[in-house]
Amino acid sequence: MSTGPIRPFEKETQDTWIQNFARTDLFACDNAASFLQSGFWGAFKARFGWEELAFEIEWKSGVKKFLLVLRRRLAPFFALVYVPWGPELPENFPNEDVPRGLALKELALALGDMLPKDTAFIRFDPPWPVEDSKSLYFPAPFTRSAVDIQAPDTVILDLSKSLESLTAEMKPKWRYNIGLARKKGVTVSQNTVDKLPLFYELLKETAQRDGIVIHSFEYYRVLFENDWYSGKKPDIRLYLAEHDGDLLAGIVTLFWKKEAVYLYGASSNKKRNLMAPYALQAKALEDARKLDCRTYDLFGIPPTDDPNHPMKGLYLFKTGFGGTIVHKAGSWDYPYRPLIYRILRFAEKLQRKLRR
Repeated sequence: MSTGPIRPFEKETQDTWIQNFARTDLFACDNAASFLQSGFWGAFKARFGWEELAFEIEWKSGVKKFLLVLRRRLAPFFALVYVPWGPELPENFPNEDVPRGLALKELALALGDMLPKDTAFIRFDPPWPVEDSKSLYFPAPFTRSAVDIQAPDTVILDLSKSLESLTAEMKPKWRYNIGLARKKGVTVSQNTVDKLPLFYELLKETAQRDGIVIHSFEYYRVLFENDWYSGKKPDIRLYLAEHDGDLLAGIVTLFWKKEAVYLYGASSNKKRNLMAPYALQAKALEDARKLDCRTYDLFGIPPTDDPNHPMKGLYLFKTGFGGTIVHKAGSWDYPYRPLIYRILRFAEKLQRKLRR
């Protein structure tokens, strides 16, 4: 694909946050704090219809960070660009909404100079936490996306705390359920990719029960069988919970640098009174501590404790393990071709309505 001239970003004014901006090698993204910004994730998504692009950002402070950008064609003459959990800001960047919003617009303009002209819009999932959604600042022409790609709300456990402190922060019923599963003989094991079909059957059962959408089996298989990538790869583990020969539940947990992330979970309709999902989380937490992870991200909850929310059970389950609820800004779009963007946005809203 032709991306136009590969050159440093030419600043329009002196009052900018980006000093230089240029294409770079995908492997450079393996320095990313989040696995969603890693070269591995870019190469993985490239196997399912996306094109991966990597850029180097030199911020005004002189700190260099790397940016993974994913591009996908929507129609013969239009494409979208997506930045998952990016950009990563320098540690000394002002922790304020206005400079972050201006920096994001500056980045969108820099990318616009380098992307093909058929790019209709770029979608960002900014990674930084927000205190109050009312104070968010995303300058025009940024528009709140019709859908969020990554869940903007999550629960994060601080693994630098002692095991006793982490356990004490759990709701009493959660501590009881972990103990109950063990007492009743639920066993949890880490498994290789040959057990992935068993997990996928659980996943299909869960999707049918809870009305959620899942990927194809091939998606999960490629995620585990990742010899196709020669750079830094995350440690991805499949845990299965069983009782007397019955498979009750399974989770997929990803370990990347100092972060553990609960990616996928599934459970059977059998023996739900044995609380197998609680035992699985306890095992993943135990392994995350052994791997010297500093955080455990439960990766997605509804924004509030709303009893009418269709995923209210998910909120209850994940927040019961303690930790800190973290809110992010969600997905935001920067249109390059406003008319085409409005048409695509309408179609996306309609598709979301039909799915519901």
